[in-house]
Amino acid sequence: MKKIIFLILIFFTTVLNVQAEEIKRITVGKKDAKITIIAFESLTCSHCANFHKNVYPQLKEEFLDKGIAKIEFRHFPLDIAAFNASKVSQCKNDGNSDILESLYANQQKWVKGSSIQEANKNLQKFLKSEGFSIDFDTCINNKEIEDFVLNDRIDGAKNFKVNATPTIIINNEKFEKTLNYKNLKKALEKLI
Repeated sequence: MKKIIFLILIFFTTVLNVQAEEIKRITVGKKDAKITIIAFESLTCSHCANFHKNVYPQLKEEFLDKGIAKIEFRHFPLDIAAFNASKVSQCKNDGNSDILESLYANQQKWVKGSSIQEANKNLQKFLKSEGFSIDFDTCINNKEIEDFVLNDRIDGAKNFKVNATPTIIINNEKFEKTLNYKNLKKALEKLI
């Protein structure tokens, strides 16, 4: 009987640990918002950085902060530097977008280097200068986070036919118009 109870305790402890380590999606907005926006992005993509600079602030102010919509940032790395930056942005596993937003806002400060080693060094230096406290090597070598990022890319290509970044999905429908705030706002207002 003691052996059975011990095995049951081990089983539940294992299940709880697996659930506790689940990777949280980077999301901004009210969890149960009527409108869900999915943004497939690559952290080295200049068009994605442009989206964060010129579209996202208004989107956040008018739709996300008011609880009308939420946005889920999904990874679609186009190169190894973007892949490593994606892993770093997920590393704290708090669902917070601070690192992601800083990487886009300051893209030209860290996206440089003639080798991946040089690019990683620039990324690490940038994160430290911005005050982000993470173990860089642990982040880019974390197999679970790596799989999470790669699965985002696979999901985007398979389920939404993503072939460029940024690609916006609104309530599971691909946004096909030119990505500017005016067009995005019109599409969202139709769903309210």
